[in-house]
Amino acid sequence: MNEAARTELAAYIKQLVLEELAGHGLAPCREPLVMVPVGVSARHMHVTKEHMAVLFGPGSELTVHRPISQPGQFAANEQVTLVGPKGTIERVRILGPYRKKTQIELAPSDARRLGLEPPVRRSGDIAGTPGITVIGPYGKLELDEGCIIAERHIHMTPADAEAYGVRNGQKVKVRVDGVKGGIMDHVMIRVRDDFKLELHIDTDDANGFGIKNGSMLAIIREEEGQNRW
Repeated sequence: MNEAARTELAAYIKQLVLEELAGHGLAPCREPLVMVPVGVSARHMHVTKEHMAVLFGPGSELTVHRPISQPGQFAANEQVTLVGPKGTIERVRILGPYRKKTQIELAPSDARRLGLEPPVRRSGDIAGTPGITVIGPYGKLELDEGCIIAERHIHMTPADAEAYGVRNGQKVKVRVDGVKGGIMDHVMIRVRDDFKLELHIDTDDANGFGIKNGSMLAIIREEEGQNRW
């Protein structure tokens, strides 16, 4: 049976079930939502207030270049240069507000350019990660750790998580349609009251799958993945 025939059969069976439920006066449960918007995240740095002073001078503050999708967060005007064992990347933008730990998030291609092998980690989990030299207009940092490749993740509020039938810390797959389509695995669900619904991927994922900011992709929950594949 080909894909089109399977889809048609599934739709027919679903309709029969709905008609049977209606015949008994039963309302079907609402199906979980599926589609999520995408935000493509380029290389960037999060900085502590202490390290801000080292890079930009005592009393310096982050200034807003533009707001970004997550409430209260912004791309700053301030930029730095990253120096690794094998290369340099200039004009790396800092994101605000300040963090408790300084962290650099890279795409795999950025890491290769710098000569680093950072692990895929959740934001903030930097223990044992590679360090790097960071140069600002005032001074430089020699970080012992802090470089990661951010794991794919979806920001959700608790209400979003309920609507999509997922939970905080759950890993799902995401289906990408189109000529460069495929399946992205190991996508972490992150739930917090102040989050805005969005799937975050790095520029390498976006380029590999032909995804743009604002694209809508489909979540595949674990049970669906088992049935589909």
